Amino acid sequence: MSLLTLTLPDGATREVAPGTLPKDIVASIGPRLLLAAVAVSVDGEVQDLMTPLRKGGAFTVLTDKDPRALAVLRHSGAHVLATAVRRLRPEAKIGFGPAIDDGFYYDFEVAKPFTPEDLEAFEAEMRKVAAEKLPFVRAEVSQAQARVVFADDPLKIERLADFEGTDEVISTYTDGGFTDLCRGPHVPDTSYLKHFKLLHTAGAYWRGDEKRQMLQRIYATAFFKKEELDAHLHRIEEARRRDHRVLGKALDLFQFFPVSPGAAFWSPRGTILYNTVEQFVRERQRENFLEVKTPLLYTRKLWEQSGHWGKYKENMFLVLNSETHEHDMSLKPMNCPSHYLYYTSHKHSYRELPIRYVTFDVLHRNEVSGALSGLTRVRQFAQDDCHVFLREDQIVGEVKFLMDFILGYYDAFGLPATLRFATRPPVRIGSDELWDRAEASLRAALEATGRPYELKPGDGAFYGPKIDFDVTDSIGRQWQLGTIQLDYNAPERFDLEYVGEDNAAHRPVVIHRAVSGSFERFLAILIEHFAGAFPVWLAPEQVRVLPISDELAPVAAEVTRRMKDAGIRAHLATDESLNYRIRQAEVMKVPYMAVIGKREAEAGTIAVRVRGEGKKQEVVSVESFIERVRSEIATRALTPSSAGQST
Repeated sequence: MSLLTLTLPDGATREVAPGTLPKDIVASIGPRLLLAAVAVSVDGEVQDLMTPLRKGGAFTVLTDKDPRALAVLRHSGAHVLATAVRRLRPEAKIGFGPAIDDGFYYDFEVAKPFTPEDLEAFEAEMRKVAAEKLPFVRAEVSQAQARVVFADDPLKIERLADFEGTDEVISTYTDGGFTDLCRGPHVPDTSYLKHFKLLHTAGAYWRGDEKRQMLQRIYATAFFKKEELDAHLHRIEEARRRDHRVLGKALDLFQFFPVSPGAAFWSPRGTILYNTVEQFVRERQRENFLEVKTPLLYTRKLWEQSGHWGKYKENMFLVLNSETHEHDMSLKPMNCPSHYLYYTSHKHSYRELPIRYVTFDVLHRNEVSGALSGLTRVRQFAQDDCHVFLREDQIVGEVKFLMDFILGYYDAFGLPATLRFATRPPVRIGSDELWDRAEASLRAALEATGRPYELKPGDGAFYGPKIDFDVTDSIGRQWQLGTIQLDYNAPERFDLEYVGEDNAAHRPVVIHRAVSGSFERFLAILIEHFAGAFPVWLAPEQVRVLPISDELAPVAAEVTRRMKDAGIRAHLATDESLNYRIRQAEVMKVPYMAVIGKREAEAGTIAVRVRGEGKKQEVVSVESFIERVRSEIATRALTPSSAGQST
């Protein structure tokens, strides 16, 4: 029997027999380390201390300080949750219980949906399970043995069928009287789960199939430290307060109707917000970009040529031909092929490159109804979509240009960004040689910028590798937005060419670039990022003019006109009492209120109230205030200027 070689972080090696338990190796390194160990990493794969070693490689002990240990804790939390549920509701059938990005969940099949009172009882029982310090006991079983263990759990029996005909090890974990079918990894015992919270329930189809039975999913989270849990729960509450679906209605920005699912109806105020963002992108692209408009409907032939018909068909809205009775056309889910077609309509010289075509056309993607969610997941949307046609020797310079463009755009909204390099996915088009070339070129261009980045293996587009831009909002959540995708496949498929310096035909490279992603989703992020309190330049209504009495309405109307003439979105409010009008301006999160009393009318001034500063006021001349607001619009200031004094 050949031994396994383990390489420790300090470079030392250990030779161990296959089947050795990681806990024995950790104990040999030091007893204190064993007490701190949550799991181990072997050759980059995390496993628990009780899973026998089957391969060698780099061996690292994970303590609670290692970010990878959190997923192990949360996976164990899911098992503790299932243990508690089965104690209190023994009839519940158990589904899956994985760790997810910010917590974990577990699916159960029960006759009636869980109530908030049920969650309170389950959480209390989980605390008892944790206090019992039950070890997670791992066992490897045969298919026949597993079917006996889970004879009363039809969901687990169905899951076991997936293992038939494979050499995958079937393992179970038991804590107390509860046994689950699971690969692991898990923490050593239930007492590690100290700081957790059950959050909410939701319906979830078994195995994500809407034709199967509906299960009850319990979402939860867990952390190693109480302060981290408290901070997370605060973020959840803050996110709930900022929910763009709630604010969108309260601020009269958009709404949805059942007759057009997944497509937003923008109100006049919301349309101002939408157009302001779109115009900002247009303004930044006035130089060096060429805007084009292209059709929305294309034949199947185009999508077959692009590869979408084979790789993306289920996400496309297909159109039935009344003559052939076949789906031989589709609304476009993306702009790429239309830009390729337009490129081929002219001959191009190497001197013209790079050529950057940009489009703001409406797109349609056939998202399943259960996935639709406000503006973040829609069926109709628009992108600030750009395709760059360039020479291979221009890739490094172009990536830097586009990266500066994208990061500068996010800066205007106060959204810091991180970069991630995504490589070839399992389902893709093009040869491995072409992918090798594309990945090497894009990685070199990314590294030439000198900016740090993270690797996302297997997360590239089906036609090429990409650089993704993840922004962090004001409450610490990350959103994937912009992208730079390098495509060597499209030029081959569409026979794209340019005439080189040698007068011969050459193949260009294509870069796909988006900044906002979809405008709809980006606006949802902005609504939540600013909690609806937009900077002056973005706000649908920038100033609300408030005369304190009807007799001052003509003066207020003239002030409002002057502001509008200066390009300020000002609104005159004269109905109801002054206190009511002030309150309404606060509710609508208008950046500035301009209050006009008798003294202000006589002096040509206004009493300015700034959003969020309560009754604090500053009396200024109308002209100076107009210049102040115009300056904030021009510089795209992120916050309105504070009032200078109280009156």
